[in-house]
Amino acid sequence: GVWEPSSVSSSEMQVDTHSENHFQLEDQTKKLHKDMKKSTEADLAMSKAAVKISVDLLSNPLCEQDQALLDSMTALDTAMRRMDAFNQEKVNQIQKTVIDPLKKYSSVFPSLNMAVKRREQALQDYKRLQSKVEKYEEKEKTGPMVVKLHQAREELRPVKEDFEAKNKQLLEEMPKFYSSRIDYFQPSFEALIRAQVVYFTEMHKIFSELTEQIDQARLTDPERERENEARLNELRALSIVADD
Repeated sequence: GVWEPSSVSSSEMQVDTHSENHFQLEDQTKKLHKDMKKSTEADLAMSKAAVKISVDLLSNPLCEQDQALLDSMTALDTAMRRMDAFNQEKVNQIQKTVIDPLKKYSSVFPSLNMAVKRREQALQDYKRLQSKVEKYEEKEKTGPMVVKLHQAREELRPVKEDFEAKNKQLLEEMPKFYSSRIDYFQPSFEALIRAQVVYFTEMHKIFSELTEQIDQARLTDPERERENEARLNELRALSIVADD
């Protein structure tokens, strides 16, 4: 007969292993794409919120009455706007070098999944017709049965060839596609790291300059806390806020 159970079951297992790898890769790619989008959206929301705070502080009437406070809030506002500009540049870079390539890579999976489905359908057709051939082969070789067997074998031949062609293509191409993921994604991940390094290097400069401009008193955080607490205690001592 034409049926070769060991070779087909072996290639079934191989394709199943490759398919499992591909389904995991597709899932991970989609998750990463979604997470990167959420991350960049959160980044932009953060710097926009920081600018809004500095604008609100700058427009506070207190700044009109105190030049030192006005100078500090102006310095803060400038720093926040610079941060926002660099943040937008970072997000644009990540969009081009990471998010867009992830989306393009994801777009390949539907056709790959379709090829796996077509191969699976061809395998089912092959098994069904081979089972028919085997059934006729087991029967007594009467004239009509020989004719049926011949017809069944003729019907099986193109189906077998179709399955083998589809199977061979997947066994050759799936490992190539899977192994290509490293070469495809490595530049993206390197670009992501570079974008973050450039951004945080700039942030270090911006906030160092801001510290120089506003931190004249050079108080430590615990000293600031004690000073604030002392002032708060003075306020609590006022009769209008005293507890009944």
